[in-house]
Amino acid sequence: MKYQRLFLSLVAVTCALVLSGCTVGPDYVEPVREAPDAWHTAAVEGLEEGEATLQTWWTVFDDEKLTELVMRSAEGNLDLERALWRVEEARALRGIVSSINKPQVGFSADANRSQASDNGPLGDFAPEEGFEADNLFSAGFGASWEIDVFGRIRRQVEAADAATQASVEAYRDVLVSLYAETALAYVNVRASQERLRIAHANVEAQENTLQLTKDRFESGLVSALDVAQAESNLANTFSLIPVIERDINEGLNRLAVLLGQNPGALHAELDNEVPIPNEPETVALGLPTELLRQRPDVRRAERLLASQTAQIGVATADLYPSFSLAGFLGVEALSASDLGSGDSVTWNIGLPIRWNIFSGGRIRSRIRAEEARTNQALATYEQTVLNALEESENAMVAYVKEAQRRERLSQAVDATQRSLELVLTQYTAGLTDFQNVLDTQRTLLLREDELAVAEGLVIGSLVRLYRALGGGWDPDTAQPPVPPAPFKEAS
Repeated sequence: MKYQRLFLSLVAVTCALVLSGCTVGPDYVEPVREAPDAWHTAAVEGLEEGEATLQTWWTVFDDEKLTELVMRSAEGNLDLERALWRVEEARALRGIVSSINKPQVGFSADANRSQASDNGPLGDFAPEEGFEADNLFSAGFGASWEIDVFGRIRRQVEAADAATQASVEAYRDVLVSLYAETALAYVNVRASQERLRIAHANVEAQENTLQLTKDRFESGLVSALDVAQAESNLANTFSLIPVIERDINEGLNRLAVLLGQNPGALHAELDNEVPIPNEPETVALGLPTELLRQRPDVRRAERLLASQTAQIGVATADLYPSFSLAGFLGVEALSASDLGSGDSVTWNIGLPIRWNIFSGGRIRSRIRAEEARTNQALATYEQTVLNALEESENAMVAYVKEAQRRERLSQAVDATQRSLELVLTQYTAGLTDFQNVLDTQRTLLLREDELAVAEGLVIGSLVRLYRALGGGWDPDTAQPPVPPAPFKEAS
């Protein structure tokens, strides 16, 4: 009866502590970072206001191969796989922390034989023949439960939850970068292939010019100087081809690695000549405030701030006593055959209390350290927001200005082509010297090559703009998938 009263008293004390418990430390409040109501006027010149196509931005280029490669990159990229495993690691660590708040039950058993020393502390009580060896057998279940009166464990779980969410945002950040890098690599390959086509076309045209000078030389109309200059011009154009072919090879290898494949795996697949993807007729942008919701790096910085804020409460809880509920139920006997007897049952229950009353200022110093780390995390969040705004506006300006440059280069190419037709007619008629032909051909090759590069830069700038806006994922989608295998062996 007295044991029942003791047990009920302990339960009553425990319930009172739990019900009266509080969570120490500051409660997290999401920071308010004021974003401008609109983008800078110069940044959006030539762009449209409206809802941006961000979740699947690559579809605006209307290039089936680009869409296919983007999807394949999400399946095979190893950086993305590593980020996914980091999410799984964070989930597992969160499970470890949350288990602290649950009762812990363990089983133990022991069998030993011992004999006290005649010359030991009990020697005076030993019979003349000395102590005999004794056996002791025991087995039972022990249980313990830390009562989270002041919220130390609750703050740990809160920090782990936010850290897990931060790892999810890190995964999304890798996803955003991966889609953009895949698209950029593809665009660079197509732009280099266009440059190669232009170089071959100019080689063919200059070969015709060389043959023209040779015919005129054989007819005695021009000197050998014209032939030598035409040969020099043709050789110089030929010299560009290996450089462009090198760029194509590097771009294809880069694209293969982004897809998790060996270098060279995409050479045959992308060997066909396909135009550089075209940008959509209009490019719509959302408001700067939407950027804070869409950018994974901003969201990750905010979650890390939440996690660190909870650590202040974890440190503060050490100022207060900790309570636990512990107990044991088992059997104990001097003979193994007696373990099944009811008289061998043993049990105990207790309420351990621990309180670090004096620690030389260690606990309060740790609290100050956690507060300092929280202020660092806040500054990091605010800086991340500013960086996102800066990157987005810079990407807008880069896209608009590169498009303007492309338009001027296109006009220059058209004018140079007309000039070349005129100068060749004049040269054939003997109305101008060959140097004008050479200069115009060199200019045409240069302008056409610059235009091909500019075409790639315009599309690349638009890709970078979508990346700066955090495009490539939907904030309303579910969490990243769980990896298919608990452990991946090295191949």
